[in-house]
Amino acid sequence: MRRLKWVSIVAVGLLISLSGCKIVKNPDPDSAGQADANLTDEARMAALARDIWDTDVLPTVAEHLVPIDDLRVSLAQNEQAAGQSHGLRPEGEANPWNFAVSGSGSIVEANTTSRAAKLQVDTTGDGAADVTVQLGPVIRGTAIRDAMPFLIFTDFRDQIEFAKLAGGLNAMAHERLSLPEGDIIGRTVSFEGVFTYRDLASAPEVVPTALSFEAPE
Repeated sequence: MRRLKWVSIVAVGLLISLSGCKIVKNPDPDSAGQADANLTDEARMAALARDIWDTDVLPTVAEHLVPIDDLRVSLAQNEQAAGQSHGLRPEGEANPWNFAVSGSGSIVEANTTSRAAKLQVDTTGDGAADVTVQLGPVIRGTAIRDAMPFLIFTDFRDQIEFAKLAGGLNAMAHERLSLPEGDIIGRTVSFEGVFTYRDLASAPEVVPTALSFEAPE
């Protein structure tokens, strides 16, 4: 009888103790939220860049495309007016204009083996390169990110995260490129893409969103 009473007392004590506790399940490492939390900034921003590339980035570029010859004329006449008519930039007048351009020309120099691969293109027919097309995978600048009006710095955690997004977008540009085999110097290349405007004396360094090559003669 005494043993029965002792067991009953222990059972009641356990029930009281458990009633004051909250049982918390361990997070499921396979859940989407937990998986996102485990990603690095670089991986998360690369995933975001991939998600928005076809649905948002390419349509924005297409909407604002201006032939590069026409843009040169507009910039020579009035840089500020050209920027207001054709340019894209983050909020703030201190930020440089970015332009979405289309054009074609003859390849006068091609560096396709470097990680910072580039084409030097003559779009005016004078035999001298006047546009650089960045191929990557190392692509300089943040032109694509800064040309997207829906990508606002304050929507991101900090400058590091925002910089990783620029890298992710540049990586998408590189991923979508396809170069022909063999020597491409002298061939005609057509491009669409974005560059950050510096000044009239500086050749545009275009990050391409579309690139095509004419077949050799």
